Amino acid sequence: MSVTDRPVWLGRPKPVAVALKALALLLISGVVVFPFLVVVSTSLATKAQIDANGGYVLWPTSISFDAYRQIFDGTQVSRSVVISVGITVAGTAFSLFCTVLAAYGLSRRGSLFQRGLLTFVLLTLLFGPGMIPVYLMVKQLGMLNTYWALIIPGAVSAFNIVIIRGFIQGIPQELFDAARMDGAGEWRILWSIVLPLSKAVIAVVGLFLAVGYWNNYFGPLLYLNDSQMWPLQLVMRSFVLENTITTTATQLPGHVTPPAQSIQMALVVIATVPILCVYPFLTKHMSKGMLTGAIKG
Repeated sequence: MSVTDRPVWLGRPKPVAVALKALALLLISGVVVFPFLVVVSTSLATKAQIDANGGYVLWPTSISFDAYRQIFDGTQVSRSVVISVGITVAGTAFSLFCTVLAAYGLSRRGSLFQRGLLTFVLLTLLFGPGMIPVYLMVKQLGMLNTYWALIIPGAVSAFNIVIIRGFIQGIPQELFDAARMDGAGEWRILWSIVLPLSKAVIAVVGLFLAVGYWNNYFGPLLYLNDSQMWPLQLVMRSFVLENTITTTATQLPGHVTPPAQSIQMALVVIATVPILCVYPFLTKHMSKGMLTGAIKG
């Protein structure tokens, strides 16, 4: 094939096209970075700077950590962060365990009730149970006002099962046959072959699950009656609506309370940073996990 016969996408881009792509990338990056910069800057700004800039600061001239001190000094935010981390870690681990087991069983032809169970799982993608039946189930199981109510009802998702099942089906059958000839059982095959080869899709699904557990606020609002058990997202919602945070700290003489805008933005930063810290370690698995799990060929 000559140079002139090559497809358009294989040719060298023109300088104008490169410049337009760079400009578009800069605009998109600005749209993404600008709001986050405003959030961080406002959380670090003083009351005088916020008043002078109409409530939000793009770049603070002097940095103040009063909002963060106010949040973590005897308030329920410190406890809610620990609760959110615990729920996210425990929920993600439990969900991945159940999802991987279900996906592996449904990917093996001839397993017990494989076709019927697969049909039942796929039907849940079309027909959801609804809020009231789930609440009644949680109540009947005695999980109200417990953290189990935030983990168990949404532990298994049919979408995640389908993604991981498709990935496992892409593993060469010869590997399973060779392992069985060497005397390996199903648990050994799952642990030694399937899990190491499925790191990409497990990382992707794990990220989806972690973000879902971390950002969940409606579940705690529905199932938790004790405010001392609230996770971070529900504490943030309470502050945004009522502009108050439960505190046990003593107000010191001469202490200046940070403005509400700084505390709100500081809460947003605290809720966003953990996911931002985890996401870069999983980005290399994102495209491979999604494409391999969703496309068969």
